This record gives sequence, C-alpha cells and structure tokens, in this order.
Amino acid sequence: MLFAKANKSIELIDTFLNCIDQSLFLFKEGVKNYLYNNTENFNNNLLSLANAEIESDKLRKEIERALFTQSLMPQMRGDIMRLLEEMDNIIDQAKKSLFQFDVETPHIPPELIPDFERLTQISVSAAESAMPAAKAYFTEPINVNEKLHRVYFYEKETDVLADIIRRKIFREMPDLKLSEKFHLRYFTLHIENISDIAEKVADLLSIMAIKRIE
Repeated sequence: MLFAKANKSIELIDTFLNCIDQSLFLFKEGVKNYLYNNTENFNNNLLSLANAEIESDKLRKEIERALFTQSLMPQMRGDIMRLLEEMDNIIDQAKKSLFQFDVETPHIPPELIPDFERLTQISVSAAESAMPAAKAYFTEPINVNEKLHRVYFYEKETDVLADIIRRKIFREMPDLKLSEKFHLRYFTLHIENISDIAEKVADLLSIMAIKRIE
C-alpha cells in the first residue's frame, strides 16, 4: 500500500513538472506573439499561463500534503519540497515576465526582435532541459547529472546573448532615449532570469541525485 501511495505521489510530481513545461511553452509563445503584435494570441497566452500557475500551485500543495500525511519518502521529503519550490519559481518568473510585457508594453525596435525571440528560446530551453532531469531523480537517479549538462549549456548561452543585446542597446542604438535603453535592459533581465532559476534547479538536482545514489 505504501509503495502504491509513493507511486501516486510520483505521478503527481510528474503532472506538476508537465504543468511547468507547458507554462514555459506558453511564455515562449507569449513573448513571440508580443514581439510580432499578435495581440489576441498574446492575451490568450496570458490567460492560459495564469491558469497554469493556479493549477501548478494546487498540484504542489497536494504533493506536499501527501508527503506529510502519508509519511512518504521521509528521507527525501525535505529535498523534494525544496525542488518543488525552485520549480515553482520557474513558472512564477514566466508569469511575472509575461504580465510585465502586458503592463509596461515595452517598445522593441524591429532590429532587436530576432534577438529577443532568440533570447527567449534559449532561456526557456534551459528550464525545459531541467524537466527530464527532475523526472529521472525519481526513477533513474544515476542518470540525473548527465541530463543536466543541457541546462548549464543553455544558461551560459543565455548569458552570452543577453550581454550582446545589452551592448547593442547601449552602444549601437544612439537614437534610443536612455530611458528606453534602461527599459529594454530590464526586459532582457526578465527573460534571462528564467535560465538563472533553471541553473539553481540543476544545482539542487545534482546534489539530490548524489545523496540518493549514496
């Protein structure tokens, strides 16, 4: 019975991770729709992302309740809860960033649109790459670390491209007002933060996997 309950909790965690993965897709599509003025699709992305965050919060609470009330995986409980928290930060950042596009409506110069689209793709790829590693922790912990190299790769690529964009904004676009440059830098950081959170998840998973293997 206890094994069956543990499997049920793992299924819930898997659903939680899938919810985050879907949220990342919505964020990526949302930014793209904003950049290309697809207003209706952008608004749909906002609504879907908000609903996904609500669903992920419900799943997280259900998982935590199961871990405590059913005394499941007691040695792993603290690590799992920290992992859930870090994973939840990903969807929180995605929602926060996309809603800031809606609230502040930054003007993205046409020559920067491909850069912002690429930055979004790479930053999201870092977070997406953490999902298989998180799932492997519960089924194949020995394979976790080999799945994490993509997270670190995309996080570094995000940093590089973000720096290129900022240099372009401040050094190659004299027609922009300083306030506009600061605004664009702000949104660059918003997008970049998703890969930074993914890196934190990867660091945590790496330690968790070592502890499970030992």
